[in-house]
Amino acid sequence: MSAEPASKRRRFTGPQGFLLAGSFLITLGSFAVLPYMSVLLHQRLGLGLGTVGFVLAVASLIQFAGGVVAGPVAARIGLRRSMLLALALRTAGFGAFVPGLTSPVLAIGALLLVSAGAALYLPANKAYLVDGSPDHDRPRLLSASSSAFNAGMALGPPAAAPLVLGSPGVLFTCVAGLFALVGVGHAFLPRDGARPVTVPDRPPGADGPRSGLSPFLVTVVSVYAFMFFQHYLALYAVPRTSAGFYGVVLMGYAALLVVAQPLLAEWIAALGYPAALRWGFGAMAAGMAAIAGGGHVGIAVGGALLCLGEIVLFLKNDLEALARSSAPPATVFGRQRLAAGIGAFASGVVGGQLYAAAESAGSARAFWVAVCLQCLLLPVLLMRRRSARGRSEPRAETPAGLGGG
Repeated sequence: MSAEPASKRRRFTGPQGFLLAGSFLITLGSFAVLPYMSVLLHQRLGLGLGTVGFVLAVASLIQFAGGVVAGPVAARIGLRRSMLLALALRTAGFGAFVPGLTSPVLAIGALLLVSAGAALYLPANKAYLVDGSPDHDRPRLLSASSSAFNAGMALGPPAAAPLVLGSPGVLFTCVAGLFALVGVGHAFLPRDGARPVTVPDRPPGADGPRSGLSPFLVTVVSVYAFMFFQHYLALYAVPRTSAGFYGVVLMGYAALLVVAQPLLAEWIAALGYPAALRWGFGAMAAGMAAIAGGGHVGIAVGGALLCLGEIVLFLKNDLEALARSSAPPATVFGRQRLAAGIGAFASGVVGGQLYAAAESAGSARAFWVAVCLQCLLLPVLLMRRRSARGRSEPRAETPAGLGGG
């Protein structure tokens, strides 16, 4: 039996294990607070809903689009120091929420600090995680990272529910303390370049053709399609089922994501990019169609199918972006965050108009049908764009049996 499969199954290094545990704790702390931010700003601080929406939009823009500065910052001060800076910003932000509970200005400033820290942290975290690892380890590492983040996202809101309205000062103090402790742990990580670097050894043909499809554009479109589900499922599902059932669907979704992504990581890595698009968008289209059917079963099955679509597309997009770029990983992941932010923004704008039109027509199900059709059409448009670029760009000759770079 060859050594290759065994190497693929090897355990995480100490720094990698710490980063994965830290990713869980960081997301647990963040999602103990951030999902309730609109309630705190509106009900406790008395801000109007229009102002709240604007503040949250700016915070989201900083968190996503701000990822593009993560690469230059990491190049200047290093990945470990970038993570430490990000955690210091987030610790200060959550700490500032304690006096900010009586001051809208302080609360908004605290939220923007937290968002700036998030923009810096995630690209540096992912880059440090894969730094020095061979290409065949990247699917395993990135899928484990996604699982850690999603586990924290799932457990954060219910963990904080008893405190968020009754004792928010205690909650923010605990979260700030958690971030400070995780930051201290990061200070003991090896410096960048202190770990051995392994020569990449991508399996032949695992990533499919390298021309045509742009991971940045595919990420924009993937997040655009997915966020219809994220933004509007509650509006559709709660009146037709119950708030309790909706909560169960979200918890089941998160649990499936945590478990399934590491199991599917190597299969996803071996898919060609066009095949991944067909699988991912096909699962999303089927999920939207199931949700349109309504009822408990349709919504639950739709959630499971959307989960499969997210697993395939989001992991494959990151792997392709890494494989196709000569830029440092922190820069690549920063660009991917920007792409996700563009997609989420576009989905929010289009989705609001589309859902309002569907309700005005007397059929909210028409919204999910329309989104299903988009999920079927988008990969076709992406593939046509790829084919058009392939015809318009001259191809360098390569020896028989070898793919072009």
